[in-house]
Amino acid sequence: MALYEKTAGNGWTATRLGNLDGRTYVITGTTSGTGLQAAKMLLAKGARVVMLNRSEARSRAVEAQLRQACGEQAEVLSVCMDLGNLASVRTAAKEVLARVDRIDALICNAAIAQVDRLQKTVDGFESQLGVNHFGHFLLCGLLFERIQTSQGRIVIVGSLGYRMGLKRIQFEDLNFERNYSGWNAYSQSKLAQMMFGYELQRRLAAAGSSVQVLVCHPGATRTGLIREHSGWMKRLLFAAMAPFIAQSAEQGAWPE
Repeated sequence: MALYEKTAGNGWTATRLGNLDGRTYVITGTTSGTGLQAAKMLLAKGARVVMLNRSEARSRAVEAQLRQACGEQAEVLSVCMDLGNLASVRTAAKEVLARVDRIDALICNAAIAQVDRLQKTVDGFESQLGVNHFGHFLLCGLLFERIQTSQGRIVIVGSLGYRMGLKRIQFEDLNFERNYSGWNAYSQSKLAQMMFGYELQRRLAAAGSSVQVLVCHPGATRTGLIREHSGWMKRLLFAAMAPFIAQSAEQGAWPE
C-alpha cells in the first residue's frame, strides 16, 4: 500500500516543507525528542501547533522555548493531557475542540518504552499499551470529526521494533500479568498502534473519506524515551550504543 518517492541527495528533510500558514497540527508529547522537533519544524513554516503534554510546567517551558526559536508570533498552544488516564484524554479533547476550528493533522507521537516492571494505567491497562495505544485510540476518535471536516490526516508514530517482540497481540494475557517483559509489552503496543492505523485507513478509504491515516517509523533516535522509563542497565547500554546506532531527534522527526 505504501508509496515510496525517490529523492535526490540526502532524501527528504524538513527543508522540503512548503508554507503552512493557516494550518493546525495537534501533537502529543512535545516536551522533548521527536515531538519537540516536529513542533519546531511546523512552527517555522507558519503552522499553528497544539501541544498535548502530561506535564503542564514542562509544556509551558517548551512553549517559551519554541517562541524564542521561531519568533514571538509563533502560534503555539498548550493543553494538559495524560494519555495514561482516559478521563484526562476526554477533557483535553474537549479543550482542543474549543480552542481550534480545524485540525490538519493529529500526530500521535508520545510514547513510553522499556518499562522494567509491570505497571498499569489508572484505567487498568498495562502502561505501555495504555499510553501508546489506548490513549491515542480514544484521542483519534474524539477529534476525528474535526479532522474530517478539515480534510486532515492522522499520523501514527509506530516502530519496526515490534518485529523484535512477540509479533502478535497477546489477547490471552493483554496486560502481561503472567509473563511480563518490558520489551514484549512495548512491541505489542507498537504493533497495536500500527494495526489500528492500517485498519482505520482501510475503512476510511472504503467509506470514501478524505481523511488519510499514515503510519511512520522514526528509526533509532537519540531521545529520552528509554532513559525516562527503563532500568539503569538498559539506560547505560543505550547511552553507550546511541552514538553509533542512533540518529538525532531532528532526523527522527522527519517521518512525522
